[in-house]
Amino acid sequence: MINKKNILITGGAGFIGSALVRNIIQKTEHSVINVDKLSYSGNLQSLESIEESKNYTFEQVDICDEKELHRIFKENQPDIVMHLAAESHVDRSIDGPSDFIQTNIVGTFNLLEQSKNYWQSLEGDKKGNFRFLHVSTDEVYGDLAVTSNSFSEDSTYSPSSPYSASKASSDHLVRAWYRTYDLPVLITNCSNNYGPYQFPEKLIPKMISKILNNKKMPIYAKGQNSREWIHVRDHCEALFMLYLKGKSGESYNVGSGINYKNIDLVKYIIKIFKQKKIKIGNKAKIIFVKDRPGHDFRYALNSRKIFKKIKWKSRTNVKKGLSETIDWYLNNKKFLNKISKKNYEKRLGLKL
Repeated sequence: MINKKNILITGGAGFIGSALVRNIIQKTEHSVINVDKLSYSGNLQSLESIEESKNYTFEQVDICDEKELHRIFKENQPDIVMHLAAESHVDRSIDGPSDFIQTNIVGTFNLLEQSKNYWQSLEGDKKGNFRFLHVSTDEVYGDLAVTSNSFSEDSTYSPSSPYSASKASSDHLVRAWYRTYDLPVLITNCSNNYGPYQFPEKLIPKMISKILNNKKMPIYAKGQNSREWIHVRDHCEALFMLYLKGKSGESYNVGSGINYKNIDLVKYIIKIFKQKKIKIGNKAKIIFVKDRPGHDFRYALNSRKIFKKIKWKSRTNVKKGLSETIDWYLNNKKFLNKISKKNYEKRLGLKL
């Protein structure tokens, strides 16, 4: 029997964070303190199913706000910090890197300092069982050639974009706080996530939205860039298992082992729509657009460590998971339309 824990989750209104919050509240007796500043991609709609739970607390706070973080730690006495708050879209990091430096680096520093000071004040089992779980990305490793082996936890960091560089920097900070201060940390590097409630700047919901709105479907270059895809549900299960079984100071890759070229993935999304006998308008066609600067060619993760040490592996078949994800968006068109009109176009000045 696991004792009830207080779990502080940063970025819990984001895509992965909200899935993690829902998973913990719905499947365990643990309490969750969700800390999110509600930037343009933050979405409380994704938490409506659990927002009235007695085990759930929401704090609209920026992790760059040291005083507010201190208050939250003091009032809630967390047993574990799961750090997911981040600016996460490569294209936006190229256009405006400042927010990425601020949130991903300075924000992580503030959170580490508050966690360290709080942890050092604890005693006994409360101190011994505390964990700081830092959720990162496979993009910190850079990219791979077609014939190269997958990235392992020992692969050299070689980030290509302001986003991945800021995440690599945050990973290094977390390791330094472990080495210097003995703060009990875990680091995860995960592949591309997909599933319900994902913000439509990302490839899969963006293509679904294009089809539903009969608009052109832009793909960079010739669509040969390859990504490894994992359902957000599987990722969240991995994070919770790592909290239970992960070794302090260690890093773990979290992936499915399933890769698709962007062009093949988009073509498969179109195929699923046709299989569901959903009409696709004549304007919803693939077009190739100028490649973005520094575009990584291929990501692929070796996830043998988490399978061997933690006994976790991805369980969702990608084709089934994509079909389920499309069904969710078909049944939640209001979500997609509201997000695109309210957040994407208005705040960023872009058209979905």
